[in-house]
Amino acid sequence: MAAYAQVLLFAIPVLYFFIILEGIYSWKKGTQTFRSFDTIAGISAGITNSLKSVLGLTFFIIGYDVLLEHLTVVKLEINWLLYVVAFLALDFATYWSHRLMHEVNFFWNKHVVHHSSEEYNLSVALRQPFSEFVSIFFLFMFPAALLGVPSEVIAVLTPLHFLLQFWIHTPHIGKLGILEYVLVTPSQHRVHHALNDIYLDKNLAGVLCIWDRMFGTFQEELEEEPPVYGSKRQVNSWNPFKLNFSHLGLMIKDAWHCKSYWDKLRIWFMPTGWRPKDVVEKFPVNSVDQYSLEKYDTDVFKGLKIWAWFQCIMANLMLVHLLLFYAEVGFPGLLFYGAFIFLGIYSYSSLMDLEKSSIWAEAIRFLFGMGVLFYYGSWFLLPKLNLFMLMYLSISLLLHIHFVVKEIPILKVVRHWGKGMPGVHAR
Repeated sequence: MAAYAQVLLFAIPVLYFFIILEGIYSWKKGTQTFRSFDTIAGISAGITNSLKSVLGLTFFIIGYDVLLEHLTVVKLEINWLLYVVAFLALDFATYWSHRLMHEVNFFWNKHVVHHSSEEYNLSVALRQPFSEFVSIFFLFMFPAALLGVPSEVIAVLTPLHFLLQFWIHTPHIGKLGILEYVLVTPSQHRVHHALNDIYLDKNLAGVLCIWDRMFGTFQEELEEEPPVYGSKRQVNSWNPFKLNFSHLGLMIKDAWHCKSYWDKLRIWFMPTGWRPKDVVEKFPVNSVDQYSLEKYDTDVFKGLKIWAWFQCIMANLMLVHLLLFYAEVGFPGLLFYGAFIFLGIYSYSSLMDLEKSSIWAEAIRFLFGMGVLFYYGSWFLLPKLNLFMLMYLSISLLLHIHFVVKEIPILKVVRHWGKGMPGVHAR
């Protein structure tokens, strides 16, 4: 985990640099592919995913080392060919793991957050799940295990493989000629993120599009069919926690309310979106298509928007601090720090959704932060930040109360009479 923390310290500024660069380009071009709250939601989802990873909160059903021990038939020599084989195996596993998420109800829950944005830009790449606490990914790595690819090689290639999927989340790069037959390009990945019927569940590969072409899931981007981004069942929230668990919540409710015990069992393994007939009739869930989608939005005063950006920046700075002092803080301090950052993200993202109940999350965060200062005598090994953190926690709680008591009631009235209250859906 410490090694992964070091990788993140390098990756975070690089990723943000390109997001800012794309934002400036989009603004100058007048394309408006970024919306503040959508971007904050994407960045916040990325923070929660990073925290879950560095804190080791994912359990693998079968680890890669176990596969190596039981499946290795031959061992390739450590040279350039080994790295090529390892990369191909990793990309193969990514394709099938990704396909499973799109085709099986239960596994869609861990992936829906990545498809929840109704925009398309580089910040969407950061919308990664933290709801996957149990993973079966390495089951698909059996080709690498058969050839005896060392786990160290996989560990080196995994972050590189992820970074190679970052650049394709942009609307500003057109088709790339002959590369369209080999690589997953921005054009192909725009198709993947679209909810248009012809594009749904297509182009599932990570870096090489050969898997989609080989296994029948390839779809070219069509000029006559512009992609419309989002999910068929809108979550309608900026809160990463709701984005991560909305689909699971729907399945649990359906399993509880349906009468058939067979349906209670099979709902988890049916195709994505499947629901028992009796709950469909009693508890209908709205679905949208490329023609009926209305983008989720919460019109707010400028002050709340600025405050949300400030809180998002603070969450990022705390994540960087946690990564820098990963070894020194150690456990259980890292878990406490992670919990504090999680609470902050829940608090400000709920405020972005205009939820009055967000005040309780902020109050708990205030008490949690004060407890850290009292128990450790410093802010996780940085005593010079004590006064700053005391002021920050106090001002944050007071401003949160102001937004909830003063601004949200006005905004809800304007929202109700101006456009009507949008319904909340699930997928």
